[in-house]
Amino acid sequence: MSSSLRKFLITRFIMTIPMVLIMVSLVFFIMRVLPGDPIRSQLGPRVSEEQADRIRERLGLNDPITVQYINYLKDMVTFNFGNALTRGERLIKDELGERLPATIELTIPAMLFTSLFGIGLGASAAMNRKKFIDYCIRVFSVLIYSIPIFFLGLVFQIVFGVRLDLLPLSGRMNPVIMTRFNSITNFYVLDSILTQDWEALKSSLLHLIMPSITLGLALTGVFIRLTRVNMIEMLKSDFITAGRARGIPEKQLAYKHALRNTFIPIMTLIGLQMAILIAGAVLTETTFSWPGMGRYLVDRIALRDYTAVQSTIAVFAFFVAIISLLMDILYALVDPRIRY
Repeated sequence: MSSSLRKFLITRFIMTIPMVLIMVSLVFFIMRVLPGDPIRSQLGPRVSEEQADRIRERLGLNDPITVQYINYLKDMVTFNFGNALTRGERLIKDELGERLPATIELTIPAMLFTSLFGIGLGASAAMNRKKFIDYCIRVFSVLIYSIPIFFLGLVFQIVFGVRLDLLPLSGRMNPVIMTRFNSITNFYVLDSILTQDWEALKSSLLHLIMPSITLGLALTGVFIRLTRVNMIEMLKSDFITAGRARGIPEKQLAYKHALRNTFIPIMTLIGLQMAILIAGAVLTETTFSWPGMGRYLVDRIALRDYTAVQSTIAVFAFFVAIISLLMDILYALVDPRIRY
């Protein structure tokens, strides 16, 4: 590894730390200026003020804001998220441990669908520039990007779940199968394969189709536009012209040479879109009653549960930072021009 590349990687890693710190700090202070009382959200309006004060004292909510902030940062560093205010009997890390695999299981196929479908359509549009198929793909990319995720999910539920009765409307698995399903890692698809429970595998895949496609389609338009623009520029390059002069077929030039060279900007976009997919999972999980971190976050926000919301956002920020760091490292390894 060259010294310039090593310097770039170290610098990029150091820059990740303040990015995560700023994110979790913003969440901490925003949650405390919003109206509402998490204690009364938990116990109801009939609880006496003395009881509410005792609970606040036990949870440290009566401490000065600086003390709460320092304790909060210590907990974030050690991943000791404590107990949820509204569900004090359970540790937050246990609840997130159950829901994080569900979000990852939803996000990965959505990202694969977005990348393959978007890059394929973008390449096809570039190959047929200013033809009817190009205009159709461009209009589709604008429309699909403009449709809200929750609306698209509702349309899919009505069409494929209610009218055609092809796919389940919500959840991760058939409730009957769930009662005897042996989950090892909370990744239902993986657990179904490990336990060779093929009925559970079929059910989990069927439940995964609609939410993952809904989430993936929402960002397909970005990949279509980026791939089309970069591939059109690449098809004008000198090495493509030289290939045409040698009689190399146009499709081979386009898909083997031009498309391969467009992957450098696309890799950067994949890292950015992973962050957006995680954010989009909040709406998707709510629409499809998917028991992931997004739905958990919405429920905890409604209850003004400081600790649960802060911890969930911190995990989101950590994953986004890690993905961004990995994409930058991969980008630097592929493109030798990226150095500090």
